[in-house]
Amino acid sequence: QVQLAESGGRLVQAGGSLRLSCAASGCTSSTSGRTCSSYLMGWFRQAPGKEREFVAAISGSDDITVYADSVEGRFTISRDNAKNTVYLQMNSLKPEDTAVYLCAGGYWRIPGRASRLYDDWGQGTQVTVSS
Repeated sequence: QVQLAESGGRLVQAGGSLRLSCAASGCTSSTSGRTCSSYLMGWFRQAPGKEREFVAAISGSDDITVYADSVEGRFTISRDNAKNTVYLQMNSLKPEDTAVYLCAGGYWRIPGRASRLYDDWGQGTQVTVSS
């Protein structure tokens, strides 16, 4: 099974920047025949008292990306296939961005907002934006 490990979350001041990383292991399997190049990866976030919401996603190949309206223009998602790692560059951070950020993945060609597309989930990394 695929394992996802997030890192980079910390306390930052409003207006600052932060870069999150998520490393995937086991996305290429000799038994299933699936490869990391076919592995969709994305980011979700969940704040206390709120439901989990979609943030951004990127396809395993072709660099197809999707963003939530709330982060469009401020966040950028990218991936390094050689390292099987996806990144989330967050700029102009707001207190409303405070949440646990979760990395997610699944074998689906086109990225989407629905959580049902993602079979694998990381443990999350805390991002806190102070006023």
